Amino acid sequence: MKVVKELRSWMGPIGIGFIASVFISIFVFQPYKVEGHSMDPTLHDQERIYVSKLSHTFSKLPDYGDIVVIDSRVDRDRTFKDSIVEHPFFQLIAGNTNEEIFYVKRVIGKPGDILEFKNHKVYRNGEAIQEPYIKEAMEFESDKKWVVPDDHIFVMGDNRNNSNDSRNIGFIPLDHFMGIKKLP
Repeated sequence: MKVVKELRSWMGPIGIGFIASVFISIFVFQPYKVEGHSMDPTLHDQERIYVSKLSHTFSKLPDYGDIVVIDSRVDRDRTFKDSIVEHPFFQLIAGNTNEEIFYVKRVIGKPGDILEFKNHKVYRNGEAIQEPYIKEAMEFESDKKWVVPDDHIFVMGDNRNNSNDSRNIGFIPLDHFMGIKKLP
């Protein structure tokens, strides 16, 4: 009987701690792991990062140059249930990992921006943007002008020649923007 009472006395604090950890990782910050080399030389494969989710929670638009985590499944709507199911604790129990759907990229375009890819550079609203963080000159060029729609962003990896980003998957709805990497 004494053991049962002792266990019961621990259940409240454990339950509160669990609920607090779920709340924090959904609304405040969450760890992610960089998968692949698309953010070289800034971030490296298997590097662990912490992402502030406050911008996502309060629907604040990220700034140009911010390193963000996105849900790459842009062809479907995100729900609150996704945030619960994607919590690391539930992923551990299910034996799943979400790394293959979450991409770490850099914000290049915001709603209304016109992007062009020419002369091995990115042009935003007619001006070449300065990008000291990229690995090498971009090989990708296009005659197309990309207009970022309302409630979307355009993201690219720093390793432009080895990145699956908005050039391939399309514009990122703001509800698929999970958070901003906080610099050390």
